[in-house]
Amino acid sequence: MKLVSFQVQTPVATFIRAGAIYDHGVIDLNLAYVRMLADQQETQPYRIAHAAVPSAMLEFLEGGPSALTRAREAFDYAKRLGERARGPEGEQIIYSLDGLQLVAPLPNPPSLRDFIAFEDHIAATSKKRGQPIPPEWYKAPVYYKGNHRTIIGPDDELPWPLQTTKLDYELELACIIGRQGRDIAESDADQYIAGYTIMNDFSARDIQFQEMACRLGPAKGKDFATAIGPCLVTPDEIVSLNSLTMIARVNGEVWSQGRFGSIHWTFPQMIAHVSRGETIYPGDLFGSGTVGGGCGLEMDRYLHHGDIVELEIQPIGVLRTRIIDQTAAARGQR
Repeated sequence: MKLVSFQVQTPVATFIRAGAIYDHGVIDLNLAYVRMLADQQETQPYRIAHAAVPSAMLEFLEGGPSALTRAREAFDYAKRLGERARGPEGEQIIYSLDGLQLVAPLPNPPSLRDFIAFEDHIAATSKKRGQPIPPEWYKAPVYYKGNHRTIIGPDDELPWPLQTTKLDYELELACIIGRQGRDIAESDADQYIAGYTIMNDFSARDIQFQEMACRLGPAKGKDFATAIGPCLVTPDEIVSLNSLTMIARVNGEVWSQGRFGSIHWTFPQMIAHVSRGETIYPGDLFGSGTVGGGCGLEMDRYLHHGDIVELEIQPIGVLRTRIIDQTAAARGQR
């Protein structure tokens, strides 16, 4: 399935709900399960569905494989109902993608770890500093912990951050954890992946390198925003991770293109490494790091006000972000 989070406006408030893409629409998984239970004559379909297939993505992922199994049943049931798919109290279950506002598929990951797993990328960035690849890089997957509270989603705007003069994109694939675990064997690690999404680890390079000169970080140079989306694709939807093509466009022009199969450290190796003596949890976000050639730093080419950055990895889709100036953003908040 292609899982998404989307906004629903009601007279009471705006809610963010978990769904799955169906043709040119999105099925609300929680309400689809409610309808299925009601048709099976369950006396408390809302209460059962709230526990079995929660309406918010993080709680849904915390339900583990059983929640996903029930969601698939509800998804198929709603597809069979088609236009008749309404909740017991007339609630809308199927939405058209046209005009539907998708947000980050997981708006609130409990943690964010971003790796540097592509050898071509670390070779290029090390060369710019006049250094070889650190030998320690080959010993274990290396990562930093980012700001999990500044997640943005598809078609969101990014206000120009921190008066940087070197704003950069980073073309990455990310996996999201779907089960709790500790001391996980590499051979078992695939079972802990709920799905994959596109990730743009935006960077203010001048600020990043200033703070990392103190042998710590990155921090402020990256913590202002990380984009993920447009959906979370379950592993069964991807025939071969290694064959995925990764493309970055700025204002329609291709700036970067790479192949995920060029990665040195795999997601199972990352999971095994992180979980050694440490528990990982559903919703934890693992970024692959930048594919070789997948950022402006490697080309000495940076973003400008008004640029539209598009990262594409099929079958996940296109993650689009528009860069705006802080003044425009402040006006929009008034």
